[in-house]
Amino acid sequence: MPKATVLIVDDEKNILSTLSRALRIEDYEADVAGSALIALEKIRTKAYDAVIVDVMMPEMDGITMLRRLRADGHDMPVIVMSGHGTIDTALEATRLGARDFIEKPIASERLLLSLEHALQLTRLEAENEELRERTGFADGLIGDSPPMRQLKEQVRLAASANAPVLVMGERGTGKELVARAIHEGSKRAERGSYEKLNCAAVPAELIESELFGHEAGAFTGATKQRRGKFERASGGTLFLDEVGDMPSPMQAKLLRVLQEGELERVGGSDLLTIDVRVVAATNKPLQKEIEEGRFRADLFDRLNVVPLRVPPLRERSEDIPVLASHFLRQACKNNDRRGKSLTEGAMNLLCRYDYPGNVRELRNLLERVVILSPGEQITESDARALLPIAGGGGGGGGGYYRPGTALRSMMEEVERDLITRALEHHGGHATNTAADLGLERSHLYKKMKSLGIKRE
Repeated sequence: MPKATVLIVDDEKNILSTLSRALRIEDYEADVAGSALIALEKIRTKAYDAVIVDVMMPEMDGITMLRRLRADGHDMPVIVMSGHGTIDTALEATRLGARDFIEKPIASERLLLSLEHALQLTRLEAENEELRERTGFADGLIGDSPPMRQLKEQVRLAASANAPVLVMGERGTGKELVARAIHEGSKRAERGSYEKLNCAAVPAELIESELFGHEAGAFTGATKQRRGKFERASGGTLFLDEVGDMPSPMQAKLLRVLQEGELERVGGSDLLTIDVRVVAATNKPLQKEIEEGRFRADLFDRLNVVPLRVPPLRERSEDIPVLASHFLRQACKNNDRRGKSLTEGAMNLLCRYDYPGNVRELRNLLERVVILSPGEQITESDARALLPIAGGGGGGGGGYYRPGTALRSMMEEVERDLITRALEHHGGHATNTAADLGLERSHLYKKMKSLGIKRE
């Protein structure tokens, strides 16, 4: 696959011929335009990774074209060249965001080096932006419990390979973090980018275009060529989140691309060879989805070459203190709060909760506590008032109170919920559950019987 697609703009045909030939020898895909107006029309219908433009041209000069590009929201790197270079022209080009200003006659080696640096800088800027968006996930897989040590070792081994990976786990466990760790620990991190697509968040009629890209005019609203996630991830990793929600027709098309390593943009006929590693994730039991006809068995087999399971937080509760401390520091920094600390009682309260939303819920809870607690020390009463834990006021939907419902019924609901949660926390062990709740074991059994609780 070509390194990148570059548009060369100049009114001199011999310049266009010489530069396009030099770029193609180096495996770039080179298009040419004899004027700025032709170039702007090409850019409206096709995506370019970079533009090389001459300053002195009839109808519209290169500086004006650069100004038009930026005004229209195009942010690809632009290299300006001129046979009549002046300091003022170079400064104006730089002010408008040109990556480089090269004087004619153009030496091919100088232009190729400038183009390589411009594309590399653009990639680094995109990666830095991605890192800024990853607040809460930059420090890697946190925790040293046995399940986390096992997961880290599996991630390390998976990163060294090229096979597809299927990451399974409940919501909020950090499946995307695992996917990122696999990419960043692989050689692909040096060759390509990390792209992601949430299959549940994209409308069914647009998911093919998101993955494979489209040509101009492929459908209503497709006014220009657009690269899909597979092309943008060339050489790198594509993360397909919530792959269990992918529409059935798209599953067949994805399988074909994974098997053949080729794709066509929507509305196009050219076959594009791709080199992308796919990491997929799901919180659905895909075997059940297969049995009920909602997921293809052959696609599952293709994705499930390296299966990884991310443990829920309740299975690694010993990691809660280090996670809580990490998220606490992060929440203070992100919300302009002075450093806060958790008292032993507050930390114990956090450790007793089972977190149905897993690590994501813990992070959100710590941010809520940081924002709403008044003192520098977060006490047990601060936490209890804000968290959806036994008796706390932070539960959604108004807690257990329902207007018109008898107190006895609501109290039974509270007790049933607390005992069920405690049993789950202790793996169904009645003696430990009773001790944790401060009950005699016989009293616990009576409660369970009266509330209709069966031990799994």
